[in-house]
Amino acid sequence: MDPTQTRLIHAMRDALQRRGLHGVGLSEILAAAQAPKGVLYHHFPGGKTALAVAAIGDTATQMGAALDRLMQQEPDPALALQAWVKGALKQLQASGFERGCPLATVALESTAADTLLRSALDQAFATLRGHIAAALVRVGHAPAAAESLAALVLAAYEGGLLQARVAQDLAPLRLAMQSLLPLLKKPTP
Repeated sequence: MDPTQTRLIHAMRDALQRRGLHGVGLSEILAAAQAPKGVLYHHFPGGKTALAVAAIGDTATQMGAALDRLMQQEPDPALALQAWVKGALKQLQASGFERGCPLATVALESTAADTLLRSALDQAFATLRGHIAAALVRVGHAPAAAESLAALVLAAYEGGLLQARVAQDLAPLRLAMQSLLPLLKKPTP
């Protein structure tokens, strides 16, 4: 990938995480990426929406890779997910409760007319659920149960992170995960 394209995607990802799609202008994104306006339309002919779709895909890829690394280091999915959540909480707190999940931020402000964004978000969430479900299957959960648990984990993660950001308090996500993670232990025969 072209370095300018990468910088644009990273700048958009950061903007989505902090301010959402509608809370940031193209000028700010271009300045953060150190890119002229013409380059944006060269790489992303669909403009800001196309760039947001690319940033959403990049976010899902990065989050999925982080989950996979944690799951390789810690074969117990509950402990790996606990580490994943701990990282999110650390980042949220370090940012002064400004940097939430870019996926949730865009999802909350999207409308039915935002078909490209919603499709990208749907795929991103499905990707993350897939990573979590695969780890649960590896430790003995039935595929259908793993898919259900993965959906619950991701919903609790996103909802807890959103509540923590708004309250400027880590407790909502900590409490959600504290209740949820024991469900992920290897099933007994």
